[in-house]
Amino acid sequence: MHNQDFFLQALIYLGATVVSVPLAKKLGLGSVLGYLLAGILIGPFVLGLVGKEAGEVMHFAEFGVVLMLFIIGLELEPSLLWKMRRSIFGLGGLQVLITAIVITFVALAFKFQINRALAIGLIFALSSTAIVLQTLSEKGLMRNIAGKSAFSVLLFQDMAVIPILALLPLIATLGQPATLSESTLSKIGGMAQLPGWIQLLIIIGAIAAVVFIGRFMARYVFRLIAETGLHEVFVALALLMVIGIALGMDKLGLSPALGTFIAGVVLADSEYRHELETTIDPFKGLLLGLFFISVGAGINFNLLIQNPGMIFFFVLLLIVIKFIVLLILGRIFRLRKGFDFLFAFLLAQSSEFSFVLISFSKQNQLFDEKTSSMLLMIVTLSMAVSPLLLIFNDKAVTPIMARRYNKPEYDEMDEPENPVILAGFGRFGLVIGRMLLANNIKVTILDNNPTNVEVLRRYGFKLYFGDVTRPQMLEKAGIQKARMLILSMAEHDDALKVAKYVREKYPHVKILARAKDIFHTFEFYKLNVRSVQREMFDSANEMGATALTELGFSRYEAYRTARTFKHHENQITDELYEHWLEDHNRFIEETRRFSEQVSETLQAEKDYLIHESECAWDVDTLKEEALQKQQNTPSENDT
Repeated sequence: MHNQDFFLQALIYLGATVVSVPLAKKLGLGSVLGYLLAGILIGPFVLGLVGKEAGEVMHFAEFGVVLMLFIIGLELEPSLLWKMRRSIFGLGGLQVLITAIVITFVALAFKFQINRALAIGLIFALSSTAIVLQTLSEKGLMRNIAGKSAFSVLLFQDMAVIPILALLPLIATLGQPATLSESTLSKIGGMAQLPGWIQLLIIIGAIAAVVFIGRFMARYVFRLIAETGLHEVFVALALLMVIGIALGMDKLGLSPALGTFIAGVVLADSEYRHELETTIDPFKGLLLGLFFISVGAGINFNLLIQNPGMIFFFVLLLIVIKFIVLLILGRIFRLRKGFDFLFAFLLAQSSEFSFVLISFSKQNQLFDEKTSSMLLMIVTLSMAVSPLLLIFNDKAVTPIMARRYNKPEYDEMDEPENPVILAGFGRFGLVIGRMLLANNIKVTILDNNPTNVEVLRRYGFKLYFGDVTRPQMLEKAGIQKARMLILSMAEHDDALKVAKYVREKYPHVKILARAKDIFHTFEFYKLNVRSVQREMFDSANEMGATALTELGFSRYEAYRTARTFKHHENQITDELYEHWLEDHNRFIEETRRFSEQVSETLQAEKDYLIHESECAWDVDTLKEEALQKQQNTPSENDT
């Protein structure tokens, strides 16, 4: 019977997901809001398909946040994390401190006691790691300046959970004798009872252990498992490592998410990085979806019906306070041109950690049942409203900012050591980029179309929004140390401008260029750029070969004709360039002569004897054709 209940609950959760999330995505609401709506739909206050177990499911699904931070850690190298230290400790520290102070004074204004007001300030200063990171990943915003700043703040907030948990029991004693029972103290965790310097040593030791495991032990074990060729064992080992680190951190009273994030950063330059990412990602997505559904199912609509005005007022007040603080800090830290608004909207909600902190505060007699229920409702609604705030930003704020500043700010570069810079990632550049990336060649990809950048980021491509015609952008992309610049951009005049600048300033860089036509090719030749590809030539040449095959030519004959035509075209291009420079009329005459010459060449090549060594790739076809020809030819006896 118990198994039947489990399978029924699984069926309900999965069914709600399959129906609600695609529908929400279709309506442009995003997957997070879809999960929340699914939870509300199956929750006890609508269909009643799930009930009290939603809270237990949420605790299990919080592991999705742990997996998410592990995957994000895999995408960050330690050097990049060190570069972000200013935004992590500066921006993140100020956000938590200022927000907590402001909310504390607001709570005092509503007649809360000093200890309760301070606890509310600390709890509401945090933002939802799950919602924000899922949104950044889904919209491809992790690489722009607002996304990086939001991630930095979230990382500091995850670290801040540890001291907040230690402070709450002390805050509970403000203004009254220290009457905490032994059972309550035992719930705090062993670390909170230790002197501060011992706690610091334990934290350092735990982080050092995670680094040691990730840097040395994990790689050795992963290599042994990979050599067995058993993918399911590799999956089990990856989950074992993540769960083990999370459990160890939790036992020490530290943040499990922070521990797995550090492990991910340590493994960021590992050869098993991509395999780990693809292995963990499905579990992360499923558990995060389960978490959001549980949040939606856990909304206490009875409490909302009893005090709708008061609760909605507090939710709005919380969002407004956090938004204003974040907007001011964003501008202080030089977020401009709409990124400050995006940064503020991203972090204006409360955090999933607030559920834990409110429950812990209730255990320490900071809040009574009614107050804690109201705070939980405020947290839940603020998280549910968060996707709507981002939709408002996309539909209302972003267009206004775009008109005001004409165009968005270019992305910052974080990988200037790549040997290849690819300028332009449209239809032409996309093929080049995919081929290079498939061969494990590191490429810095730039494109000046923000819509194209946003769409391709959703498909998993790592590219930057930037104008390659600006020398500063080329320098940020690492042109000084690059070996090759590929100009695959559709803006032909801009490509010539860039080629001229790079040829003069960085002559060591090999330039490959996309040309519109033969005259555009000649312009590149004038700049001593000889590796030029006409954008339509190869595809047209290949289709010509296909046409010949359909018209009765053998595959080899068609291939050979296309190859000869291309070789002849490349030869005459160099000669025509000389005539184009010297005499326009002579250029036209030579173009006509070469057109006649190529027909004669192709006919001569067609009659040339074909040898097996010349076309080994199609020997079987030739043998079949020769046999068929022999069978169809009358013999001397027949005649």
